[in-house]
Amino acid sequence: MLAMAVSAIVLAAIGGIFFSAARLRERTTAMLDEAAPMQQALSIIRRDLRGALPPGGGTLPLAGDFRSEALGGGTAQSDRLTLFSSSGASGNNSPWGDIQEIVYELKDPVQKSMAPGRDLIRSVYRNILATGAQDPDEQFLVGNIQSLQFECYDGMNWVESWDTSLSQTNLPVAVRVRIKPATENAGNAISIEPFELIVPLVVQSRTNQLQVATTGGGQ
Repeated sequence: MLAMAVSAIVLAAIGGIFFSAARLRERTTAMLDEAAPMQQALSIIRRDLRGALPPGGGTLPLAGDFRSEALGGGTAQSDRLTLFSSSGASGNNSPWGDIQEIVYELKDPVQKSMAPGRDLIRSVYRNILATGAQDPDEQFLVGNIQSLQFECYDGMNWVESWDTSLSQTNLPVAVRVRIKPATENAGNAISIEPFELIVPLVVQSRTNQLQVATTGGGQ
């Protein structure tokens, strides 16, 4: 009887450990499945930023301005990033080149759901020589996002906005991206840490002014 009781206790302990491990594996698998689209989105953003081009002029007449705008504050930070990048794929069946205009921003889901967040959308303009308005190719990256934040490093400080058509005439030294998923329950005490990405921009233009050659003798 004593041996049977001890065996039952050991089997119960082993069963508890087994079911705990199974539940842990299920939670880990669910977390990895949820993180996969986010990692893919960050990979696309990294690729576009690495191919960022300085403002047009000189040898890059097709590249436009680089703009990072803060559209909202607080816990629902919603920034918009506009850049020209050489990350476009060109081929025999594509009439476009490598340079494309890209816009990152949060948008309301097309199909309403119970999820509290918004969708991270990548809008691409391939025909950068168009003279009129054109419809972008919108790519859904990841959903249920609470906040999207872009910060630009000027060599000394991180700043919340950047516009090469205004005071900043060149690309920032680096760009920091923060994407925070929304919690299913607004009153949930557990805070989800944002995903963070820092990408250095290695391409810089030497000057924003065209050099004019002069000759002596008053000519």
